[in-house]
Amino acid sequence: MRLIPKDEGFFEMFDALASIMVRSAKVLDELFNEPNRLDVFAAQIKTLEHEGDVITHEVMNRIDKSFVTPLDREDIHRLATRLDNVVDLIDGTARRAQMFHLSDRREHAKELTHVLVEATESIAKATGSLKNPHEVARIGREMKLLEETGDALYSKAVGALFEGTPNALDVIKWKELYDNIEDAIDECEDVLNVLESVSLKNS
Repeated sequence: MRLIPKDEGFFEMFDALASIMVRSAKVLDELFNEPNRLDVFAAQIKTLEHEGDVITHEVMNRIDKSFVTPLDREDIHRLATRLDNVVDLIDGTARRAQMFHLSDRREHAKELTHVLVEATESIAKATGSLKNPHEVARIGREMKLLEETGDALYSKAVGALFEGTPNALDVIKWKELYDNIEDAIDECEDVLNVLESVSLKNS
């Protein structure tokens, strides 16, 4: 019998952060689908980003206050930070879209944000399966394929920017937006790597 119970609330907070991440990615997907509602979607993402920051701050406070934690303290810190980073990257993409006064819809952006949504959903599944290393490893293999798909789409999207005689400002604007979406997809893979490591260590 355990005399001092471990604080299992961390798992609920990981799930909450993962949920915020998925919702943020879906709103970003809507933003690139309906740029005429840019400000509405960007505001929604900012609200979600703030919610994520609050939960991340709560995780850090809880690490300090918990006598016994269900995972290594450094792993809890690393996982919460990585999850929050994805939301920050999504928020940064939305803010850049606002700065650039995005007004046109491009299919390449939609393809990339669709991959991002799938990547965040994979993370949410892995977060909920943290105590099952075999399932997390399976999801990790799916994530690798998603990341490779994202890389291919990114290369295609950037290549298309330079076809014909493009407007230089459009190239700069869209190249940066594509960069940010790809960064968010790459960060998702990093989160999954952390989840695999933590799950295996605690199996």
